[in-house]
Amino acid sequence: MTGPTQITRRDRQRSVYVTASLNGRVAGDVSADIQKGIDKIAVPSGYKVTQGGVAQSQNESFGQIFAALGLSVLLMYMLMVALFESLVYPLMIMFSLPLAVVGAFGLLAATHNTLNMMSLIGMILLTGLVGKNAILLVDYTNTLRKRGLKRNQALLEAGPTRLRPILMTTAALVLAMSPIAMGVNEGSEWRAPMAVTVIGGLLTSSLLTLVLIPAVYTIIDDLGGLPRRVVGLVRSVTRRRPAVAHTEQPVPAPRGVPVPVGGGAE
Repeated sequence: MTGPTQITRRDRQRSVYVTASLNGRVAGDVSADIQKGIDKIAVPSGYKVTQGGVAQSQNESFGQIFAALGLSVLLMYMLMVALFESLVYPLMIMFSLPLAVVGAFGLLAATHNTLNMMSLIGMILLTGLVGKNAILLVDYTNTLRKRGLKRNQALLEAGPTRLRPILMTTAALVLAMSPIAMGVNEGSEWRAPMAVTVIGGLLTSSLLTLVLIPAVYTIIDDLGGLPRRVVGLVRSVTRRRPAVAHTEQPVPAPRGVPVPVGGGAE
């Protein structure tokens, strides 16, 4: 008689492991190819085929890092609501985050880097770094409006005034991250995607924030003032409506009856 020398169980179920090593390929690409092959297998009833090892750990790590990314965005919004004492102005600033995502993914593709744990950590860093530029612009615009300037004049003055500090901080961060992105030291390749993500997000957001944020500021400000304008228009229309006056018409005298001329009694 022949039989297995060892029976492996997982979750009280018999299991068989098939292992392999990677050679020149990324674990995420290999995992995707294996999953496509697993989906084509006709698994009998009572059996199941799943991936474990590095693929399972990577999926769990991605879930945790995406949860951290969502929590960072939420905390950033709550902090700005407390500082601005408004729910609207933080929404304007949050519009700058998609600009950073475009630049980060574009530079990752241009440098042939993958979306891994380090690049996702770079995305979390971008949530705070990118919002800084929009905060400078929105806050100074509000300050100018409090001084008496109109909205469009405040935006036109805030852009050139805040351009210099935005470019200075962006250049400082890009230059500081460049050695890590180039991976000049031995074993620094695994940190390069984080720096590439930060650099790409900062470059695109710093340039496009000066164009997008004023446009979003104008649109949201117009929408916020729309109810007040509608109420004012209705009130002005009701005030200008002419009042209907009721006047009594004189009753004509019947024919053949003399009309007295004098008002005294004979």
